[in-house]
Amino acid sequence: MSSELARAVEALCPDDGLSVTPIDGLVFMRASADSVLPTHSIYRPCLCAVIQGAKQVTVGEQTLDYGASQCLVVSLDLPAFGRVTRASVATPYLAIALEFDVQMIRAVLEELDAPPSPGEGVGHGIFVADTTAPLSDCLLRLVRLLGTPQAIPVLYPAIMKEVCFWLLTGPHGGEICRLALPDSHTRRIASAIHLIREHFTRSIRVQELADAAQMSPSSFHLHFKSLTSMTPLQYQKQLRLLEARRLMHAEGVSASGAAYQVGYESASQFSREYSRMFGVSPRRDAVGSSPSGEVSVSAGGAV
Repeated sequence: MSSELARAVEALCPDDGLSVTPIDGLVFMRASADSVLPTHSIYRPCLCAVIQGAKQVTVGEQTLDYGASQCLVVSLDLPAFGRVTRASVATPYLAIALEFDVQMIRAVLEELDAPPSPGEGVGHGIFVADTTAPLSDCLLRLVRLLGTPQAIPVLYPAIMKEVCFWLLTGPHGGEICRLALPDSHTRRIASAIHLIREHFTRSIRVQELADAAQMSPSSFHLHFKSLTSMTPLQYQKQLRLLEARRLMHAEGVSASGAAYQVGYESASQFSREYSRMFGVSPRRDAVGSSPSGEVSVSAGGAV
């Protein structure tokens, strides 16, 4: 099945890079060589299945490697660094990213006779799992569905429902169900992350974020760090720097102008933190854009 899926994806994604499909939230990725530099992206909640090759992603202090027949599961909006680690012209890296439908997950949960338990642990906002045969079959049928566009609105919901079923009844069902449970730590931290993303240019007190998550400050800090592998301040800093880079590359804003727009008051601090994150000074980086530096804010970042 994996070879059949690889042939199907390669036929629909003949060129390197991201390929957006007519199915909302379904993206393909192809790469014919290992990444020289990491791609800096904001990963959305999604399932990223590697069909061929391998990739590495770093989120905060956590680094994960995943390859063929494995998938990356992301349950929160997370700034991340990803790079393809195994690809060639003969055997390109191929992957599929599918954004999660939280409402669908919740609907499937309600239909299960024995729904998974979220457990007592803090949980993880991103992890690697094996792509099971039933899940691979669903992905293959999704890819085939692209050949008959008129069937997409009719058949896509049923296949997506099946994807949710296999995820919820699999070995990581407890982690997946946290996406849909309103009172889960994942959903509460997601509320705080939404606040950070909406107001990342201003200083936000931990108490304000804890209130958004309906947690005490100490509990909030513990769960935030566990789920994202970074502190709220580190998370906000990465958002600021990613947006600054986007402003310079996509809109031609100067380095100093970008620093001011994303909330930095000190140009030297901005330059220092930007250089540490991207490996090049903002002024030098603003001169030209590199394909490896494109910023994605969708599930496509995860592939």
